[in-house]
Amino acid sequence: MIKNVTTSTNGKRLNVETGRVACEADGAVVVTMGETVVLVTVVSTDEVRQGIDFLPLTVDFQEMSYAAGKIPGNFWRRDMGRPSEKEILTSRLIDRPLRPLFPESYHFETQVIASVLSFDKENDPDPLGILGASAVLTVSDIPFGGPVGSVRVGRINGEFIAFPTLEEQEKSDINLIVAGTKTALVMVEGDGKFVSEDDMLEAIFFGQKSLQPVIDMQIELSEAVGKQKRQFPPAEKDDQLIEKVAGIGEPLIKEVLSCPEKRVRQKKRSEAIEYVVESLKGEYEDRGREITDAMYDLEKSLARHMILKEGRRIDGRSLGEVRPIECLVGVLPRVHGSALFTRGETQALVLTTLGTESDEQKIESIYGDYYRKFTFHYNFPPFSVGEARRLGAPGRREIGHGALARRALLSVLEEREDFPYTVRVVSEILESNGSSSMASVCGGSLSLMDAGVPVRDPMAGVAMGLISDGDDVAILTDIMGDEDHFGDMDFKVTGTRYGITALQMDIKIDGLKKEIMAKALYQAREARMHILDEMDKTLSRSRPEISKYAPKITIIHIKPEKIRDVIGPGGKTIRHITVTTGAQISIEDDGKVLIACSESEGTKRAIEMIEDIVKEAEVGKLYLGKVSRTVDFGAFVEIMPGSEGLIHISQLANERVGKVTDVVKEGDEVLVKVIDIDPDGKIRLSRKAALGHSVDDL
Repeated sequence: MIKNVTTSTNGKRLNVETGRVACEADGAVVVTMGETVVLVTVVSTDEVRQGIDFLPLTVDFQEMSYAAGKIPGNFWRRDMGRPSEKEILTSRLIDRPLRPLFPESYHFETQVIASVLSFDKENDPDPLGILGASAVLTVSDIPFGGPVGSVRVGRINGEFIAFPTLEEQEKSDINLIVAGTKTALVMVEGDGKFVSEDDMLEAIFFGQKSLQPVIDMQIELSEAVGKQKRQFPPAEKDDQLIEKVAGIGEPLIKEVLSCPEKRVRQKKRSEAIEYVVESLKGEYEDRGREITDAMYDLEKSLARHMILKEGRRIDGRSLGEVRPIECLVGVLPRVHGSALFTRGETQALVLTTLGTESDEQKIESIYGDYYRKFTFHYNFPPFSVGEARRLGAPGRREIGHGALARRALLSVLEEREDFPYTVRVVSEILESNGSSSMASVCGGSLSLMDAGVPVRDPMAGVAMGLISDGDDVAILTDIMGDEDHFGDMDFKVTGTRYGITALQMDIKIDGLKKEIMAKALYQAREARMHILDEMDKTLSRSRPEISKYAPKITIIHIKPEKIRDVIGPGGKTIRHITVTTGAQISIEDDGKVLIACSESEGTKRAIEMIEDIVKEAEVGKLYLGKVSRTVDFGAFVEIMPGSEGLIHISQLANERVGKVTDVVKEGDEVLVKVIDIDPDGKIRLSRKAALGHSVDDL
């Protein structure tokens, strides 16, 4: 049965259709806004793979090149290769609000695929992908606690906009994706241009209000064509086993929770679990996994109780306290900028490298091709959490954390004509116990300043947590790993002293009140100010000079009509300059020339060679030129590369000249004076006027 539901938002029609295509899938919907069309499908298996005790959910977002009328630029000229960074980030955006809404005991392999089939370069497909994924799960037979609505929020001139166009996003000082259910926020992701806490709060709850019609659409769709949800074995809990585990394990877990050091705590936790498993071995043989799970549940319950009822955290901090901070800069001698940022048991070594225009990253996408001057990469090696495993390509988590740090720092990088560098920042996580992405932001700010990159203001970030039992609420500043695991919210906020630049929030509970969110934002601001104070003690502004090991870029300007002369036929001239001087040279259409070289002599020589090419003849000035050809009425002389003038036969000598070749021949060097340049740029030369002068007079 084909069913369409429609609503209007921001003057645009939003339509969801099901029942027409991809009917072999467990569910399929087509979401359309304007001429942007996204197909979303879901399939879930009927059997659980052996040993699986979690939800094996896979979400893939695909931007098909044909959607924007493009042919892929790769060797194979096809899509379906390694997903782009944008596709990975959008896949994460779709996954995060869906995953918490599956039943805890649903362990069937599930795959959601969202494909952009048509893109009008106006309406953003990202929120449509989240909407489609929720809708397809809602109408399918797969158990799901949705529906979830999603909306992108922008703000122009103080006015909030739902589902802003790409052009409106460029003009917005707030750019958020907000996802939620009928009663609760589930996810927020986005950035702002030094936005206040109050304004960000208003944007979030404007988004929650704006997504309600999107949820109503899905409810209407489900009531019309929704399938009955499949039955699956619920999780069985042995209350007697849980009680016995608690009886033996509670004092041991309390001892675990009194250990502030992560590795000591992990060791004690393992010993406690091993002791309880061994103690119950006779009565509950071969049920070690259940006992282990019960011990983790017990630890979660006791940790939450300790925070909510006693106001005490695992490492002894108060709820609003930031872990001890140490900042070092210039820690590596040859890199262009470096910082070691340590906060508690989380440590990031962040490195900055400066490059030239040729180092810019080319991005190909359905949005159009462009070049990126600033990149941020985040690496999470296994030793940072005391593990030994195979190294591989960065995963979705690493790419997501790097993108968050990049968005945060991009706001403080000044667009300056006199700083034409490509900038790459890499965060190497050396130790991790929560909030490594925020450590990367803090270390990134210090590293950029250490490299001499012009930074508008120092930047810091902090991860906030929340624990709630309905009546009591505890907001935690600078959460560590266990608090993230046991808590109800992970809320990352970055910014300067003057406002928020990025945030990322995942919420696991219903009914998060606006007052609680406001308190979390302001508590995050207090933490940010404290962290910035600590960072300022080490480095409070960018160094006045870039590293001596970075390439030096010098900018000169030439007339646009001279660009062709500098490049030369087939690039011959500019290649000669590059080989001769060792400099990298790029020329922009307006005549700006960027010369990059690690040696000052190479830069100086390259400038001289370019200036020799582009300099123009002056009337009354002497030049030593070479005769390029002779004609009956005179000789043409090249006085500068690409600049040629005519000596009329009457200007060859004081006496009458009968034949040009009696005085000069092709290839002769001759001293001449410029006697006239006409409006068309034609140069008249005189050998006669230069007689009596020598090359010493040049």
